Amino acid sequence: MIADFLLIGVLLLLLFFFSSAETALTVVSRPLMHQLDLDGDKRAKLVNRLLERRDRLLGSVLLGNTLAQILASALATSVAIRLAGDVGVAYGTALMTVVVLIFCEILPKTVALNHANQLAPLLAPVMRAMVWVMGPAIQAVQAFVNLLLRGVGVTLKSEPDLEATRAELRGAIEIHTAEAESEERHEGKMLRSILDLGDVLVGEVMTHRKNIVMIDAGQKVAAIVDQVIASPFTRLPLWRGEPDNIVGTLHSKALLRELRDHDGDLDAIKIDQLAVAPWFIPDQTSLLEQLQAFRERREHFALVVDEYGALQGVVTLEDILEEIVGDIADETDVVAAGVRLQPDGSLLVNGDVTIRDLNRDLDWSLPDEHAVTLAGLLLHESRMIPDAGQQFLFHGFRFEVMRRVRNQITQIRVTPPKPELHS
Repeated sequence: MIADFLLIGVLLLLLFFFSSAETALTVVSRPLMHQLDLDGDKRAKLVNRLLERRDRLLGSVLLGNTLAQILASALATSVAIRLAGDVGVAYGTALMTVVVLIFCEILPKTVALNHANQLAPLLAPVMRAMVWVMGPAIQAVQAFVNLLLRGVGVTLKSEPDLEATRAELRGAIEIHTAEAESEERHEGKMLRSILDLGDVLVGEVMTHRKNIVMIDAGQKVAAIVDQVIASPFTRLPLWRGEPDNIVGTLHSKALLRELRDHDGDLDAIKIDQLAVAPWFIPDQTSLLEQLQAFRERREHFALVVDEYGALQGVVTLEDILEEIVGDIADETDVVAAGVRLQPDGSLLVNGDVTIRDLNRDLDWSLPDEHAVTLAGLLLHESRMIPDAGQQFLFHGFRFEVMRRVRNQITQIRVTPPKPELHS
């Protein structure tokens, strides 16, 4: 009788172990284990190996759990019958149900759920041995299960779902930064922006042609030098005949070197020889593709054209970096952010501010599928060119046109929706 109680105790401990291992190895952070593995942690490496064959791992856990539970229940029922007769079946069943449920299911799984990253490496060596011992039996059972699944048309394996992986990464970022401090929220925005690089086009972040400083290559060199000095930019497109006819890109440093080499003799400088060949890219190029192109060509500046070859603007490496880290201000920046908070909670926003910047910096969710700038969104939603003073209500935001220059909306007052009060 004592031996039976001891054996039941051992089986309950096995149930506790299997429940803990199942939960810990299922919910353990795979990115953390991967990093620990790279750092030389042997137990983390063992966890990763177990997770690579998740089917064998779970099969071993379930087989061990089932055997231990059935044997413990059978022994407990036998002991109860010997102690209380036939009615002992009911007593034994009730007692084992409570003990197994509380001490072998809820308790170990709760502990493992809250300490999975610490417990998984500790339990991995034992589970590795059990997987090895039960391997043949698990393989036989798994083969039979796979045969049944194929018979009913269930797909056993599928190709890696990249979109699901990206969505999982986004979800992890949201979870870890939702209630985080300001610095961590900024890091979360940067990570989300990196994931978006393949979906954002250069046409959405470029400097529009109306804001580009371009130089007429047909001018006298003195006039060109004056314009280069007055410009805050180091790379300037050169055109000849008409602005769409870009003949090259002039770097201010190249011009300075030429001035030094000729002791300031402007007549000896050949602007066309200083300019490098223009690099044209389509406006449908993604930021990820363009970032790779910048790295391969070791250039920082490209001219953006549409499907008809017409110049649309310029994009620089800094434009792409700003999509990741936010606005980069330096001593040459002359354009304000374009957003000014008002005492009443509204914001005065320049029409050319991009929707992406507003959503990222202000945690808004304005749609950017059909328009790049705030003015473009207003035109798209209103289906008209509104006059100054007109107001609209879209997506929970109130928009009031403050200033319009010809057909261009240059300033808009935006009143965001009031935050909901939760009782």
